[in-house]
Amino acid sequence: MNKQNWSSATYQLNQQGKAYVMVTLIGITGSTPRDSGTKMVITHDEFFDTIGGGHLEFKATKFAHKLLKKGVNAQHIEHFQLGSQLGQCCGGTATVLFECFAATGINIMLFGAGHVGQALMPILSALPCQITWVDSRAEQFPVNAETLNNTRVIVSETPEDEVANMPANSYFIVMTHNHQMDFDISQAILKRGDFAYLGLIASDTKWRRFKQRYKHRDIDEALVERMHCPIGLPDVTGKLPMEVAVSVAGQIISCYQANEHQNIVQDKGSQQGVPLKTIKQLVSDIN
Repeated sequence: MNKQNWSSATYQLNQQGKAYVMVTLIGITGSTPRDSGTKMVITHDEFFDTIGGGHLEFKATKFAHKLLKKGVNAQHIEHFQLGSQLGQCCGGTATVLFECFAATGINIMLFGAGHVGQALMPILSALPCQITWVDSRAEQFPVNAETLNNTRVIVSETPEDEVANMPANSYFIVMTHNHQMDFDISQAILKRGDFAYLGLIASDTKWRRFKQRYKHRDIDEALVERMHCPIGLPDVTGKLPMEVAVSVAGQIISCYQANEHQNIVQDKGSQQGVPLKTIKQLVSDIN
């Protein structure tokens, strides 16, 4: 068992965007290892706190892993007879609420560890997302880069090759120190065509040249139109690294919130919770 308690664990897991199941004893009768209201948190490979151990916790963990495999938000209630069903000598009953919180689908790849990249990373690392930070220059990364929340650092002489390692619907931010490198990276992303966001830091002149070069490489113009260049929110015009970083972070947040809202609308009616009839029956059993 991880020494971290369930409360601090949920805070950290939410910050990291990782999936977990909150397990709560919502009703007990007779002799049970823990009281009603006891909670624990279960992830794919860890668990925090305990609902009493033994066969009950084993069955709860097994069921939580089953929910985690589905990868969707869900709620479920199970009723356990500790003696006859689970063979525990305490012999009471426990009603358990399982609340599954799916992992975030926000995966961000930031190319560039210059002044703007370094200003942007602390903001991104505080969001519920997974971040991959790429640069060809190891010395550019701050000493605490590996300790930033949700962050993986990659040093690569050919950063455009890293594009292929990201899942579909990823968010890409391109702001390296080299124009040719920016072009190679953005071209690799456009050729994939399955990005949720592609932002490129560029002047008007650089952007015009890049669009011409994309055209000569037969890149679909509709994909180029989906790019955010100049990068960031149009109403934030400051050029200081932190001003640009805040602008880019705001645009990313706006984009992923819009995508999440669209997914919620599409999934409306398909979400399943615990039927009222089931809750009433379980409450009746407890009483």
